Amino acid sequence: MDLELTAEEAKFRDGIREVLYNEVPAEVRRRSQLGLTTREDHIDSQRILNKHGLAAPLWPEKWGGRGWNPTQQHIYTLELQRSRVPLPLAFNVSMVGPIIAEFGSQEQQERFLPATANLDIWWSQGFSEPEAGSDLASLKTTARREGDEYIVNGQKTWTTLGQYGDWMFLLARTDPKAPRKQLGISFLLLDMKTPGIERRPIKLIDGSVEVNEFFFDDVRVPAENLVGEEGKGWTYAKFLLGNERNSIAQMGTSQAMFTDLVGQARVRDLLEAKLADDTEFRSRLHDVKLGMLALEATQLRVTGESENGVASPVSSLLKLRGTQLLQEVTALQVYAAGSDSLLVDLAQALAPGGVDLVADAVAATEYLNMRKLSIFGGTNEIQRQIIDKTILGL
Repeated sequence: MDLELTAEEAKFRDGIREVLYNEVPAEVRRRSQLGLTTREDHIDSQRILNKHGLAAPLWPEKWGGRGWNPTQQHIYTLELQRSRVPLPLAFNVSMVGPIIAEFGSQEQQERFLPATANLDIWWSQGFSEPEAGSDLASLKTTARREGDEYIVNGQKTWTTLGQYGDWMFLLARTDPKAPRKQLGISFLLLDMKTPGIERRPIKLIDGSVEVNEFFFDDVRVPAENLVGEEGKGWTYAKFLLGNERNSIAQMGTSQAMFTDLVGQARVRDLLEAKLADDTEFRSRLHDVKLGMLALEATQLRVTGESENGVASPVSSLLKLRGTQLLQEVTALQVYAAGSDSLLVDLAQALAPGGVDLVADAVAATEYLNMRKLSIFGGTNEIQRQIIDKTILGL
């Protein structure tokens, strides 16, 4: 396995970098680096990327995909994450877009895919429920067919950035009498302006409102908004979840955060030395660095196998280890910031003259926010079970 890029691959990488660093404004990338991306930043940056064919390059070529090989896809993903450009909205480009492209009707594809790639529509994910998170097949939200409509009743929770959503892709039970809980589930597209929808924000431990719960009371969804076949929603959801787990891992993001952390350690005073000279801190840095190198080598190996036509069920492995590394990096950021991460007010840090305080101010917030990664996309315990069965054959 060759870990070095060929001259052609390096040229491809440089073309990606040209757009990421020269077209997306530096202030947008800076806010993204600090975890302070606004709704407008998401929209503006995705439209810039879409203009250059970089918002949804992995879609079918008919709908704007670039037809890249697995190595080019890997390079694109790493460079995008390392640049700190706000990532194209995963709900749009990694989740509902591929589902509509693969299973949607021609009318649905023409109506939704261009707007989805350009973030003219902000999609929300309606999957998890209070009693159906990792065990998603136990969902209880129902969609009863009544003429040319489905009548939706139930609840969805942990809907990330749902306060911005224009539409929701929703899993609902259309056949409560199906012999297995994985059967009788359908995939619907729901306009969030439809009467009967109530949103309640959920305040997180860091004080932010990133997730929400939604309640549906006799919400009428046109039958034409059913994607694919009735009762096949579970099949479509499995197709989608592999994409979600890969995107959650964010190896390039971990690498960029690690680079920032090393730079801070070299200049941060610690009594009469620098933080970079602290033995415990250096040891933890080395452990994380080795983990990143091992994960990148694994991903490159799998990429090479994919080019040879060999399937490898590693999305669970990448999600598991990738999210662990992200959490470890944020823990080191808090260690580096010390008590300042708890004392600095973010508004003060962002005020004129407070730039040097920003990294400290967001350290604890990022640490707390990243705890969710052990649960998102299926808990890490569930991922271990999948790895046991599909990779180790246990």
